[in-house]
Amino acid sequence: MIKTKELDIICDALLDRKGYNIKKLDVSELSPLCDAFVIVSGSNKNQLQALCDVVEEKCRESEMPLKEREGRAESGWILLDYGDIVVHIFSSEMREFYNLDHTWKDAKVIA
Repeated sequence: MIKTKELDIICDALLDRKGYNIKKLDVSELSPLCDAFVIVSGSNKNQLQALCDVVEEKCRESEMPLKEREGRAESGWILLDYGDIVVHIFSSEMREFYNLDHTWKDAKVIA
């Protein structure tokens, strides 16, 4: 089951730091690993780090435990695993390279 409150907390945090091209995907029927992906782009490594920091802060305040963090702003990609929700923070170049939007094209887009 998609946790809409948690998705809203994450997306509001990303919007607050000017993340763009935010996409929420319901992958619950396609992946046993999680229920939803949030994919967001940032303009530069400083913004990528700011996006990561604000999501971690807001999730911590909401008692959503971070299970795993992968990647770094310098690499152009950061993954934050909150169990049911996985957040992918990309530079535009890395988002195009990994192309998760296409890989998960069969997922339902969450409004």
